[in-house]
Amino acid sequence: MIRFPLLLAPALLLAACTPRQTVTAAPISGQTAVSSVSFYPKETGLNWTYLPEGESGGPLYTLKALGPTLFGSAQVSAFELTGRGAQQTWYRQIDSSGQKLLGFRKPGLTVTLTPPWNEWPASNDWKVGLTWTGTTTARLRSDDARVDQSGSVTYLYNVLEQRQVTVRDQAFKVWVVNRQVTDTLGGVFPASETIWFAPFVGDVRTAEALLLSSRNFKSN
Repeated sequence: MIRFPLLLAPALLLAACTPRQTVTAAPISGQTAVSSVSFYPKETGLNWTYLPEGESGGPLYTLKALGPTLFGSAQVSAFELTGRGAQQTWYRQIDSSGQKLLGFRKPGLTVTLTPPWNEWPASNDWKVGLTWTGTTTARLRSDDARVDQSGSVTYLYNVLEQRQVTVRDQAFKVWVVNRQVTDTLGGVFPASETIWFAPFVGDVRTAEALLLSSRNFKSN
């Protein structure tokens, strides 16, 4: 059973919750052609499939770019991961300054990050040895108000190297990034993870230890 960083601890899932809509989740713009992809892919309709590291088959996880929407009053891009019982939606702002995470949602539970979590730097800033850090307040709220708690999260990223990898017979040139996290929420976020990011492709190895299996678009 794989462990999902940024997916909440089981004690917080509250199976008895009755979900109600707390953020706008429907795209507010039309479909973007998937043949045109940005450095940090976000275009509506992009689709990635993944398998857990170490597995050669089985049910796939699917990540979809849902397109522009609102998270609270902020304009964001939504990304939904589903598969093997998992369902989570991330809300990000992606522009010339990089990629920031404003929060995420599971059925019945919403997490808001203030200020936004700085996930990736500006595209021109990537280099071996690059580091960045930050602290955010994570607020966890269930739809039925049974959970409403906050805690601080501190993160540190370190770009270790850029190298060629082959995953599912596909070659990618990736940035290898170590991410370290501490929090005051009882270890909701894992202490250390390695991510492989490929420009114009996305995560080849995710923070959830998933390896890219396929995608519905070509890189620029």
